[in-house]
Amino acid sequence: MISPLASIHPKATLEDKVEIGPFAMIHEDVVIGEGTIIHSNVHLYPGTRIGKHCEIFPGAVIGVVPQDLKFDGEYTTVEIGDHTRIRECVTIHRGTKDQWKTSIGSHCLLMTYVHIAHDCQIGNHVILASYTGLSGHVTIDDYAILEGKVAAQQFVHIGKHAFIGGASLIRKDVPPYIKAAREPLTFAGVNSVGLRRRGYSDEQVRQIEDIYRCLYVQNSNMSKGIQSTIESVPASELREEILGFIQASDKGVIRGMI
Repeated sequence: MISPLASIHPKATLEDKVEIGPFAMIHEDVVIGEGTIIHSNVHLYPGTRIGKHCEIFPGAVIGVVPQDLKFDGEYTTVEIGDHTRIRECVTIHRGTKDQWKTSIGSHCLLMTYVHIAHDCQIGNHVILASYTGLSGHVTIDDYAILEGKVAAQQFVHIGKHAFIGGASLIRKDVPPYIKAAREPLTFAGVNSVGLRRRGYSDEQVRQIEDIYRCLYVQNSNMSKGIQSTIESVPASELREEILGFIQASDKGVIRGMI
């Protein structure tokens, strides 16, 4: 059902079974996928692409031009995958010429008052709890969870299956599979409960724990931790993935336990 009180530009594209509530505003050059529900008072600006079977709740604003003084009117987009839920008053800004788009994957949950700035790249099955704010160019990999009131600095990278405690400030990269909390943000163990829930075997979890024990517990700095991991943990896809993430980090990764 499309409410007669909604404002829908004739150049917007609505696929089958889309529902739009009263006082929603859908601008030109917006695409809404099949079965998606747009509640009342949602604003979708030009360049917004919404996937199939999403649900966007009242007050959300998506596709506004970025809050970046370098933005010069270039054509950019916001692209959202399928089955993603966007709760009340979430704001998502278009990309700039850096990435040309702000991207959010499928099966994500963005809770109330989340802000996602320009050029952020968010994977699938990501959960951002209420009042979380991402500065521009943040990358979040699949299955990461950020609890409420987390703030992420520009250009940080959060690895897959990472779990960030509430009210944390993210200034450096967060490697995959770990929990992080405290101020400054600190390694707080492996996200073993989350990994088992998502089908990782006990052997895989133990291997991840062995890797991070070398990196963060048994060594005083990351360089020594990497060398110790190479020498003492058998080569595997998991080992190479974790070490590759750390070695590719421009900002450096978060600190170990104090």
